[in-house]
Amino acid sequence: MMLVGIFLFVCNDVMGKWLVATYSVGQVLLIRSLFALVLLAPMIRREGLRPILNPPRPGLQLLRIVFSTLEVAAFYWAVAYLPLADVVTFYLSGPIWVTALAGPLLGEKVGWRRWTAVLVGFAGVVIAMRPSQAAFGLPALTAVAGSLLFALLMITTRRLRQTSGVTLVTWQVLGALAFGAVAAPFHWVTPTPKDFLLLGMLGVVATVAHICVNRALALASAAVVVPYQYTQIAWAVLLGWLVFGDLPEAAVFAGSAVIVAAGLYIFLREQALARKAAAQDPS
Repeated sequence: MMLVGIFLFVCNDVMGKWLVATYSVGQVLLIRSLFALVLLAPMIRREGLRPILNPPRPGLQLLRIVFSTLEVAAFYWAVAYLPLADVVTFYLSGPIWVTALAGPLLGEKVGWRRWTAVLVGFAGVVIAMRPSQAAFGLPALTAVAGSLLFALLMITTRRLRQTSGVTLVTWQVLGALAFGAVAAPFHWVTPTPKDFLLLGMLGVVATVAHICVNRALALASAAVVVPYQYTQIAWAVLLGWLVFGDLPEAAVFAGSAVIVAAGLYIFLREQALARKAAAQDPS
């Protein structure tokens, strides 16, 4: 289920990259979100409107909506100018950002081993950006900013653990819908029937991917399924080459390897600390 979910996310990214070559980010988000809401409608009905309209900690909920909307917009904008594998590589640093920000924002203690992995992971980002080629351009910086926004989204989601998944996803979709409704009219291009269907499929595929990932986490522990998220870079390289003819440069491969290694170390270290804490708990 995790592998299917990750594959669907990359398929969603491929369709997004194809479509933003013709349509604005606002228009993509608008139509994508409308179709996602249609798919979510049965779940919203089952959940009930009251908990969705009155979520706990509304201020933090609003902040999460802002992070999620800007993160998606940053991804689609960056992927319009960069190869898919490059943008995915930058986004793989999201878990590293989470660890770096866990101390100041969540009050979690981060030891020297994980701090070392954080620094190594950020070194991988610099390698992937190819600074010797003056690649610190706006698209690359936007992708890095998007990965930071993704990390902030994860942190706020962690702070909202008491909120149901349907409520979180619904407001996430509504935020993107509102952004698209405001931005789309400025650069509106009437889509062909085929493109309209593809724009709608963005919302459907992303929603199904979320369902697959959530189901995987329900069937097995995070320690088993989370490492499979790094297959994302393999799919991005393969589909980017097949669909767009893009092959990443050696620096991107090297940087992604460093980022993945750092991210896996952080994850495994956190799992080891959790097991140690559980063993020491007298209860």
